[in-house]
Amino acid sequence: MAEPLLSIRHLRKAYGALQVTDGVSLDVRPGEIHAVIGPNGAGKTTLVSQIAGEVVPDGGQILFAGADITRLPVHKRARRGLARSFQITSVLAGFTALENVALAVAAAQGHTFRFIRPARSDRTALEAAAALLEQVGLGARAQVPAADLSHGEKRALELAMALAGRPRLLLLDEPMAGTGHEESAAMVRLLEQVRGAAGILLVEHDMDAVFRLADRISVLVAGRVIACGSADEVKADAGVRAAYLGDEA
Repeated sequence: MAEPLLSIRHLRKAYGALQVTDGVSLDVRPGEIHAVIGPNGAGKTTLVSQIAGEVVPDGGQILFAGADITRLPVHKRARRGLARSFQITSVLAGFTALENVALAVAAAQGHTFRFIRPARSDRTALEAAAALLEQVGLGARAQVPAADLSHGEKRALELAMALAGRPRLLLLDEPMAGTGHEESAAMVRLLEQVRGAAGILLVEHDMDAVFRLADRISVLVAGRVIACGSADEVKADAGVRAAYLGDEA
């Protein structure tokens, strides 16, 4: 069995008396889609924020490709191959889809937003951006302002931007949030295409998508992992059914 790409050991984070992550341990193997599910307030987004480096844990350890990154800043984690998308879309509305991805390509090459104008005219960045848009099914929408894209298209655009850095691990925080049935199905197909190119830690409430995509699932309740296994194992777990899945199982 391959060594884990990401290993989280006994991660803890509290805000005052509220223990948001309470000794969380899990791992993601290379090329695996590992889903994290749980009720609202379970600590899922805080967990992802700690992995990304946006929230400093109170205790525990985060290992990425065997190296301890627990105290590493966000930009250095990104350089090592960590990329994140958010619950709320974070594209630049006034820029076209192509320009958004070209900026992400430029950022992955070490440029900053002081280089917005060069990125818009950089043939190499634009060609790479066009290829990424084709990969996520937005090739025909390259010249459309991001503000005019549908919600699902913005989600796909975010994924293209995350892929611009050729990440080894994608942290996806509810990519189906706010999407309709057809858009959600399109995102599932897209993630199936991406599968294997990078490991994916997927936080998601859409159980149909989770059960279709995930190689393994960790169930987070009140900041603790109460179960981890395949979709069938999680569905059959009495504790998970009582705490979260209920009739959905």
